[in-house]
Amino acid sequence: MGVPVSSPASPTGATDDFGGSVSSNPVSNYDFHATILHLLGIDHERLTFYHNGIQRRLTNVHGHVVHELIA
Repeated sequence: MGVPVSSPASPTGATDDFGGSVSSNPVSNYDFHATILHLLGIDHERLTFYHNGIQRRLTNVHGHVVHELIA
């Protein structure tokens, strides 16, 4: 699943020569999920599920929307 970037001339991140690891501007899984949920119109801070007797957030407490990825 791709995320629209601001423009092709200014990428948000880069990988090494083989594409195996991030070399600049890394985005965590939590931030990526929060951004995708934001694009779908879902508030990631209010989205919870019940697990082992406690309400948990999908993005835990770490997720933040990365506005640089949104076109």
